[in-house]
Amino acid sequence: MQTIILAFVLMLLVFGGMSIGFLIQRKSIAGSCGGIGALGMEKACDCDDPCEARQERDAKRAKREAAWNENRIC
Repeated sequence: MQTIILAFVLMLLVFGGMSIGFLIQRKSIAGSCGGIGALGMEKACDCDDPCEARQERDAKRAKREAAWNENRIC
């Protein structure tokens, strides 16, 4: 039981130290790996033949954009 309590206290100290360091630096949190762009992908779904759900979303988006462009004043 003593080991569990010691580990818990140690983790609290680590998290507390990290929190204080974050607050002092006042930087925004950023990823270190570069995300999807580092893999050479433009989007999360980079398939040649997207799934039906993706095709439906793209069709709805295209329909909305067409209606928007058709009804624009300027």
